[in-house]
Amino acid sequence: MTSTPQLTSSLLPALTGERVELQTPSGVVCLYLSGPSGATGPTPMQPIQPILLVHSVNAAASAAEVAPLYNHYRQTRPTYAMELPGYGFSNRSDRTYTIRLMTDAVLAVLAHIRKLHGDESTTLKVDVVGVSLSCEYVARAACEAPAAVRRIALISPTGFSGSKRFYETPGTSRGIAWLHRALSNPAWSQGLFNTLTRPGVVRYFLQRTFGRKQIDEALWRYCVQTTRQPGAKHAPLYFLSAYLFAADINTLYEKLACPVWVSMATRGDFTDYRGRSTVEQRANWQFELTEGGALPYFEDLAAFAAKLDAFWG
Repeated sequence: MTSTPQLTSSLLPALTGERVELQTPSGVVCLYLSGPSGATGPTPMQPIQPILLVHSVNAAASAAEVAPLYNHYRQTRPTYAMELPGYGFSNRSDRTYTIRLMTDAVLAVLAHIRKLHGDESTTLKVDVVGVSLSCEYVARAACEAPAAVRRIALISPTGFSGSKRFYETPGTSRGIAWLHRALSNPAWSQGLFNTLTRPGVVRYFLQRTFGRKQIDEALWRYCVQTTRQPGAKHAPLYFLSAYLFAADINTLYEKLACPVWVSMATRGDFTDYRGRSTVEQRANWQFELTEGGALPYFEDLAAFAAKLDAFWG
């Protein structure tokens, strides 16, 4: 039996390149950055279209989830990968985690990238990739700051599964108050989180994500490591009680004006896209089946990148 490691503060960087900690309205947000000329500094980078990668949200999330895409794109263009509040090297303090907090972090990173590539009035737009639940924050950011986003790619996005669509009050969540109260009870919240993030449990959920027994072992090891950091439980408890899912997500998707590409998995827990009927006839939306699980770029990076590069144009 594998024992549950104790909390430590020895987390290693999820990605290579430069790592900066931005002061934002959402607290400190970690941002990894690299590009074809190596590590970048606080001066404008070469005039090549930048790309921002945003990992998913779960109990063990981090920028490690986008490592293959980060390593691929850093060879040819300025590449950024952020860690959302509550994850990785970003602020993991005991506070209320909300959709607004997550979206504001994405907006702050977009503003920082645009400033690096010009000035505060730059016309440059950023290509953005969201994974699973973070697709909702990427979509909201693109609706609120359309001048900052050129195109968005949504990999295994939430908001399209099942028969129910969500058009409730703008900015509201699907949070379940009693569930969060129960999960966050100090008498057992840490023990509960430790149980949910035992190595074997993390492997089980990654297998469901990949849709097969074979997973990426380096990703699994990092997922386990990142859950052992101080404050690692706080954001996941809001995730588990649905406070980080938008009750107006379908309204947001239908408001998007920029080009949108959606990768639909063929295996695992993220294969239900019946809700795409609300937007798939729109000229700016493209849906494409991608062979593999919810993180297909871990399985066949070349094939996935070819599809995504065709969309970036």
